[in-house]
Amino acid sequence: MTGTYRLADKIIRVVSVYDRVHRLCAGYACEGEPDFAVETTLSDVGAEREYSARTDKNEGRETIDYPDDYLETLAVYRKIAEIMPGYGVMLFHGSCVSADGEGYIFTAKSGTGKSTHARLWLKLLGERAFIVNDDKPLIRVSGGKATVYGTPYSGKHHADRNVSVPLRGICLLSQAKENSVARVPSAEAFAALLAQTYHPSDPKAMAETIELAAQMCSGVPVFRLECNTELDAARICFEAMRSADP
Repeated sequence: MTGTYRLADKIIRVVSVYDRVHRLCAGYACEGEPDFAVETTLSDVGAEREYSARTDKNEGRETIDYPDDYLETLAVYRKIAEIMPGYGVMLFHGSCVSADGEGYIFTAKSGTGKSTHARLWLKLLGERAFIVNDDKPLIRVSGGKATVYGTPYSGKHHADRNVSVPLRGICLLSQAKENSVARVPSAEAFAALLAQTYHPSDPKAMAETIELAAQMCSGVPVFRLECNTELDAARICFEAMRSADP
């Protein structure tokens, strides 16, 4: 099965065994000559199953027997993420909100509350805000500036839009009883942000990813937010990030 999709302004031809990935990506379908193509096989599905089982074990979760067509969707995005650094684009783990036309990313370990905090911003800002991608956006970095793109890989809430916004700030989240926010020096932020990027298996692509993350740190303000789930957490975070100099 074959489909053509636009992700991060790149046209990608996807050749798959199952139809599920094409249903997932339907909102990003396009026409035109592909910049590159990815193709999956049953071997890729098997490799993704082994990877998921290792991840579940390492994180202390019960291993889930995922269906083959779901695992293939992951294999497709993995192949795309391996190629994208060559185009100045990296896959990032975080929830991105657009507020007043600018992007703000919240990132942390799984289960920390990224989606919860993103929804506090929606509650705070109303029609001024929407979720660009709730789990795995793509980020293009060029000339010290970054742009966030929605993708169909948007987590369990399936919250995404086929849009792009300039990245205004990044927030490292941690849970706390009281709310506090502080800017993080770029040198300190680099390791934390690199840990949340996809790490390609190809050494050249990995080197490109490291360079993209470093450029992003130098051009985009990074904050650390210790927060609870009250609306005030979104307010102090938004005010600090909106007013920060690049």
